[in-house]
Amino acid sequence: MNANNLIRLEGRRGVAKSRLSLMRNFRDVISRKNYDLIVVPQVEPTVICMVSCIGLRKKFVVHLHGNPRLERSHLKAKLLFLLMRTYFLSRVASVFGTSPRQLDAFKSMFDSRRPHRWVPNPVRRFEFSEARQSPGDTDITFVNVGRFSFQKQDILIAAFAELRKVRSNVRLKLVGYGAGEAALRAEIKRLGLEETVSIEHHPENPQPALSASDVYVSTSRWEGWSLAICEALRFGMPVIATDCEFGPSDILVDSRLGRLVPVDRQDELVSAMVYYCDNLATEHAHAVYRQEFIDCYSPERVFEVHAKALLGAAAGY
Repeated sequence: MNANNLIRLEGRRGVAKSRLSLMRNFRDVISRKNYDLIVVPQVEPTVICMVSCIGLRKKFVVHLHGNPRLERSHLKAKLLFLLMRTYFLSRVASVFGTSPRQLDAFKSMFDSRRPHRWVPNPVRRFEFSEARQSPGDTDITFVNVGRFSFQKQDILIAAFAELRKVRSNVRLKLVGYGAGEAALRAEIKRLGLEETVSIEHHPENPQPALSASDVYVSTSRWEGWSLAICEALRFGMPVIATDCEFGPSDILVDSRLGRLVPVDRQDELVSAMVYYCDNLATEHAHAVYRQEFIDCYSPERVFEVHAKALLGAAAGY
């Protein structure tokens, strides 16, 4: 065995020891108290936690956040998903999900007969959430908030470049952070959009960008839910969103809230952006409706939903 192979082998051994140590620590923590319910995010961590606690007779909930169809992308994930399907799912007290369609997908994938509960994410309130005033002759600003990655913004930049060919009074704000920022900046430069597309960082509160924008655009290839869409509606903005497998379609249930477009149809995305450019004053009339609609996801209402779900799972119904 050469030196490089030995280093890799030792590295794998180190990772394995670290994971075993983590599992032992988790088991120790769980065994110290008489917990009625243990909620774990996502399929893979749930399986690992349940393996750690074999023999402890604890109740577990798997809490879905993303897209379970896409998370099974590598060998380790496939193995853990198989363990969930064949052994651990029948021992799960309940399955929580942030989206009704997400729960339906999980049921289909795993042939799940466990109790499934929709527990939507709470949408925070902002100090000032009034809608923007009806636009005059100023530029129309589109905005997107989210992690900079392949999942989200490149579709939007390409569509905005096409929009600029037919509407000159438009701007785009990209708000967020992430490893994909350099690639986004390079694409903005390649398309000659430096003067009309800005990248902003508001790590704690996107209010400065949202309150100064007119239309929110979400171009995710996949979502679990979308707090960013909900927060945009807090500001009374109309929303354009790609109709990825679930998430946006669970929120935009009324045309007064916004429009859904196919993920792979740039022409329809551009058409929706053109529509809001030409009808923004009319659409502004629905601003209060959007703000009132999103109140159903206010913390005080959502907390009650979560509490009922937790009590039901702990009680076994």
